[in-house]
Amino acid sequence: MDVKEDNQPTPDGELALKLIPNRSDTNAHGDICGGWVVAHMDHAAESVASRIAHGRIANVALESVVFLSPIRIGAAVCFYTKLLDIGSSSIRIGIEVWTQNPNEKARRKVVDAIFVYVAIDESGRIRKVPR
Repeated sequence: MDVKEDNQPTPDGELALKLIPNRSDTNAHGDICGGWVVAHMDHAAESVASRIAHGRIANVALESVVFLSPIRIGAAVCFYTKLLDIGSSSIRIGIEVWTQNPNEKARRKVVDAIFVYVAIDESGRIRKVPR
């Protein structure tokens, strides 16, 4: 049985995406670009929102995005999503990004965010989220 220590932080949510960025994803300082991270957070969260909405959705807000630590090349980047709220047409998704460097056991949280999506129809008009 795997025992979890109370003092070890763990991701909140379900693993939605895991990637290992490469050198083309870095900035001039060798860290992974924030835009790369945000784009993949959107991919992870929109898959959850689309499933809940039973179809097409659109990202209408990045309610918050907090970068806590740089991501180094070679780290496994894991995107965890958690449903926060469902409105009549909107869906709020919490996203945590965690990394694990190749030579370390410990994981660390590097980004915390909330994205908001709305359900849309085929014409791009806002529609109700099915219940």
